[in-house]
Amino acid sequence: MSTIPPVHVIGGGLAGCEAAWQIAAKGVPVILYEMRPKRGTEAHVTDGLAELVCSNSFRSDDWENNAVGLLHEEMRRLGSLIMREAGRHQVPAGGALAVDRVGFSQGVEAALRAHPLVTIRREEIAGLPPADWDEVIIATGPLTSPPLADAIRAATGEASLAFFDAIAPIVYRESIDFSRAWFQSRYDKEGPGGTGADYINCPMSETEYRTFVCALLAGAKTEFKEWEKSTPYFDGCLPIEVMAERGLDTLRFGPMKPVGLTDPSTGRRPYAVVQLRQDNALGTLYNLVGFQTKLKHAEQTRIFRLIPGLERAQFARLGGLHRNTFLNAPRLLDSGLRLKALPALRFAGQITGVEGYVESAAIGLLAGLMAAASRLGEVVPPPPQTTALGALLRHITGGAYAETFQPMNINFGLFPPIEEEALRKGKERGRLRKQSLSRRALADLGSWAGASSARAAQ
Repeated sequence: MSTIPPVHVIGGGLAGCEAAWQIAAKGVPVILYEMRPKRGTEAHVTDGLAELVCSNSFRSDDWENNAVGLLHEEMRRLGSLIMREAGRHQVPAGGALAVDRVGFSQGVEAALRAHPLVTIRREEIAGLPPADWDEVIIATGPLTSPPLADAIRAATGEASLAFFDAIAPIVYRESIDFSRAWFQSRYDKEGPGGTGADYINCPMSETEYRTFVCALLAGAKTEFKEWEKSTPYFDGCLPIEVMAERGLDTLRFGPMKPVGLTDPSTGRRPYAVVQLRQDNALGTLYNLVGFQTKLKHAEQTRIFRLIPGLERAQFARLGGLHRNTFLNAPRLLDSGLRLKALPALRFAGQITGVEGYVESAAIGLLAGLMAAASRLGEVVPPPPQTTALGALLRHITGGAYAETFQPMNINFGLFPPIEEEALRKGKERGRLRKQSLSRRALADLGSWAGASSARAAQ
């Protein structure tokens, strides 16, 4: 029986689960609180831990050329539970890492339940934690319960910032017409667990595309309440119809771009393409890539059946819209993710102002390592800013301007520049730069992790 007081983690999403895992892995007991199913949210559909609400994709897994792929690799090297289970429940997705939602959630929860130092409690923390909880991680995500959100707002003296997030619909594969649709990844790229033919593609002619865009623009949308009307969207998750409002060709150069694809019925590249990505291990469900929407449900069914190949589509889930909240982290949090006004409270995940599954879990990983070290009387310095983890942490805890702070995905623009050995032009130079940044990141991560382990052993 451990005599070390537990760390309390509030929120059973990706960040909270990763934080709990890292804490327990360091030999520190942890209590993980999740309010579902006692209190639901407008976006979750199960009571499982680490439920994937929007997409089932963790995005690119290419650590050499993509910042999120690099973040994957850094997390793997630090023993991430989220990345381990993502690998175990992977489904084909070209160059991306996508997962079976149910299997992934069940795998994360099973691992935590099996750990002797992890206790899971299904209860809501309605307000600030008790005063005797001296080491707490709040990882309640963008759907923080109103009582806790109000308490945080009162403690910080800041009004919470907010934005809208949208959810894409999911279709049953058996309802797709493969006399029009076909399987292919862009440029036939083979990704992790993929074959080069991992997406279902629905082609559109110019006439079909124009008809579809007109239907999107005319379709009935969800009406906002008065207090929601000034809330912005997050640019990385815009509803499909909002993108369509930005110009007739916006979708054709965005989520419906046809590059790298050849329609086998014509032997040519289509005018536009709707792609569907596998959503579960059985391959029975596919989500419409980039088709987040605020269309009313009846309109979604009508309009999305205009897509060639989806004329008789049956939907396992229709799209939706939910409001996210996040802290002004550069102003409110220190480099250890602690609330400056109440240092017993650390924050992790989307509530800190990172955007994306992987980024949320990454901040959970760091919060867990820092909380465990604190409980053991140790100090874990922030990872170097030259790493993906360090660059992301630095951005949200001081690198960004507090006055204009908005949710951010990991990207190479957050990394300190590097002196390139070979000066080349165009795409080749950009590729070499990314690879140089990635190699430097992993080397610096290894040094940081080694130094942390040495300090812990002393």
